[in-house]
Amino acid sequence: MPEVRKAFGGGRKPSERPSKVCAACGLPFTWRKKWERDWENVRYCSDRCRAAAKRGTS
Repeated sequence: MPEVRKAFGGGRKPSERPSKVCAACGLPFTWRKKWERDWENVRYCSDRCRAAAKRGTS
């Protein structure tokens, strides 16, 4: 039976997972399991950066 691979990070080594740059702090962050269904819309690396972006500071 052929191996079924998930679209993003599932089953991959951490070094092979997709990454993005945080819109608030500018640091790179990698795919996490909790973002699996919404990876296309993830913009911030943490709750702290998301809150800072809402406040208008970084």
